[in-house]
Amino acid sequence: MKWRLLEEKVFRALMILCLGAVIAGLALIVAVITAKGARSLSWEMLTQVPKGGYYLGKSGGILNAIVGSLALAFGATALACVFAFPVCLYLQRDYAGRSRLASFVRTSLDLLWGVPSIVYGAFGFTVLLYMGMRASLLGGIIALALVELPIMARAMEEAVRMVPQALKEASYAMGGTHWETMRKVVLRQALPGILTAILLAFGRGIGDAASVLFTAGYTDNLPRSLLDPVASLPLAVFFQLGTPFPEVQSRAHACAFILLVIVLVVSVLSRLLGSRVSKYSLR
Repeated sequence: MKWRLLEEKVFRALMILCLGAVIAGLALIVAVITAKGARSLSWEMLTQVPKGGYYLGKSGGILNAIVGSLALAFGATALACVFAFPVCLYLQRDYAGRSRLASFVRTSLDLLWGVPSIVYGAFGFTVLLYMGMRASLLGGIIALALVELPIMARAMEEAVRMVPQALKEASYAMGGTHWETMRKVVLRQALPGILTAILLAFGRGIGDAASVLFTAGYTDNLPRSLLDPVASLPLAVFFQLGTPFPEVQSRAHACAFILLVIVLVVSVLSRLLGSRVSKYSLR
C-alpha cells in the first residue's frame, strides 16, 4: 500500500513538473518576444510599406507583410474549409462509416498532416512553373490551403464524431434523413469544435513560412490582385533578421511580436467562441 501511494505521488509530481515546463516555455517565449519587439514597434511600422533604404535601417513599415499574411491566411482557411467540411461529414458512420475508403482517407489526411510545409511549397512552386505562372497571392493561398486541409478536416471529424449517437437515432426515429440529421442536429452540437478547428488551422496558416516562400514570393508593395506577389510576416522576420543592421533586426522582432499577438488573439478567440456557442449544445 505504501508503495502504491509513493508511486501516485511520484507521477503526480511528474505531471505537475511537465505542466510547469509547458507554462514556463510559453511565458518565456512571450516575454522575450514582447521585450524585444514591443519597444521597436511604432505607428509608422504599422501604417507604411517599406520605403527606399528600409532594409538599411531607414524609414518605412511592414504594412505589406501584415496585409499579406492576413490575406494569405483568410484565403487559405476559406479554401481549406470548402474541402474539409464535406470530407469530415462523409467520414461519419452515417455515410462512409468504417469502410475501407474512409480508413484510407483518414490515413491520407494523417500523412498529409505530417508532411513538412516546405514540401508543399516545393510542390506549389513546381505547379506554378508548369503552368507558366509566377509567385503570387493565389499560389500562396493554394499552398497554405494544402497545409491547413488535413488539420482542419481531422479536427472537424473528431468534433462531429463526439456528438452522441442517441441524438442521431432520435432524429431518424422522427423521420429525418441523413442530411437533415447532419444539418439540424449534428452540426449544431458540433459547432464549437468546428469553429475551433477553423481557427486552429488559421493560426497554423498565418505563421507558416516555408510553404509561401516559393509560392507567394515577397514584395514591398500591397497586392492588388490574386496574381500579384505578396509579403508575409514570417518571411519578413526571416529576411530582416538576416541583415547586419541592428535597426532592421529590431524591426524583425517587432514583426515577430505582431505575429505572436495575432496567434494569441486567434487562440483566445477560439476559446471564447467555443464557450459562447456551446450553450446550443447538449451537455
